Amino acid sequence: MMHLPGHAEVVPPHRRYDEVAEASAALVIRSYSSSFGLASRLLAPSIRPHVRNIYALVRVADEIVDAPRPDQGLDARHRELDQLEEQTSAALVTGSSSNLVVHAFARTAGRVGIDLDLVTPFFASMRSDLTGVHHDFESLATYIYGSAEVVGLMCLRAFLAGEPKADARYEHLAPGARRLGAAFQKINFLRDFGDDSDGLGRRYLVGLDPDDPDEAAWSLWLDDIDLDLTAAAYVIPELPMGCRVGVCTAHDLFAELTARLRRSSAAEARRRRVRVPHAQKARIAAAAVARRGIPRAPRGANA
Repeated sequence: MMHLPGHAEVVPPHRRYDEVAEASAALVIRSYSSSFGLASRLLAPSIRPHVRNIYALVRVADEIVDAPRPDQGLDARHRELDQLEEQTSAALVTGSSSNLVVHAFARTAGRVGIDLDLVTPFFASMRSDLTGVHHDFESLATYIYGSAEVVGLMCLRAFLAGEPKADARYEHLAPGARRLGAAFQKINFLRDFGDDSDGLGRRYLVGLDPDDPDEAAWSLWLDDIDLDLTAAAYVIPELPMGCRVGVCTAHDLFAELTARLRRSSAAEARRRRVRVPHAQKARIAAAAVARRGIPRAPRGANA
């Protein structure tokens, strides 16, 4: 397109729509997650929009299953989640959607290589939340893969986009990405122990009865999370520099949450959600920057 001297460039309408879609995704992460919002700001500018676009779709699906309208019944939530999945699947083919968040996600998916192999398990896990199930270890592993591990894999696709031998690097780093996603999910299970059981009728934590929580089982879950965080920490230094500090910050924020959960009993955590103060989050991010994205070691049971 030619432009006369002195005339501002005319933005094609579709590009303006793309920009609005990505701005909508950025608003979602800014409004719903201070921890991931902080970590995403430490990503390289070329990576940051992709992670926001991924998070926005995940967050919208989560809101459908976790925060229904007062007069919205279960059937209506099923239909709404089905519609979101249908819109997302179609947008992966067409590259666009009238749903702004789906449109932003589809643009990222097309650019970094996210396909239905990752999207379908995610929606399957979201759908299982609508039944309020009590999990066993097998069903929980399937749920965590779809709800969290595939999100880590989506982000890994974004981190490696344009890298030499990206597919081989993805296969090498995928186990660590899955372990980090699993750790984040398990930590949130512990943080939301009371709300999940009392408000949503869900029991994710096998071996922990909300009405009589066993402290030994609580400790075993924290040990399991430390193993996940340690496994993830080994591969974070192998990530591209443009994402390493942001991922390290997220890792260390959740390691701090785990340490705080260790200082809390299961009964206490059921009553009060454990948080990291904003000032401490800022110190963790500054330390990750100073270490150039090398994660701190989880403190473990004997810390």
